[in-house]
Amino acid sequence: QVQLVESGGGLVQPGGSLRLSCAASGDIFSINDMGWYRQAPGKQRELVATTTKIGTINYADSAQGRFLISRDNARKTVVLQMDSLRPEDTAVYYCYAEVRGVATMYRDYWGQGTQVTVSS
Repeated sequence: QVQLVESGGGLVQPGGSLRLSCAASGDIFSINDMGWYRQAPGKQRELVATTTKIGTINYADSAQGRFLISRDNARKTVVLQMDSLRPEDTAVYYCYAEVRGVATMYRDYWGQGTQVTVSS
């Protein structure tokens, strides 16, 4: 089994910043994609940003220019630095990883989610 543990959510005013961190542990032989999704009330879960193990990054249009994703393959961590936050960024943010175990094929794992609220 694999665990993804997130930290760093909270309440911030519009224009502020937050930093989300996620650490993967457990039966991990290799991690392919790793990143962040979010889900606002009444909406579907959507991509925020992901990065492959060779560093190819994909941002949602809404995150481009404001958010920065980084990854440490050795530590099995991924960080999302969010700047210039807007009320529409309010959502539960989920860490995601595509993980291959020692004796298993790649499968998707999700963290428990961390709440980000942008409000004055």
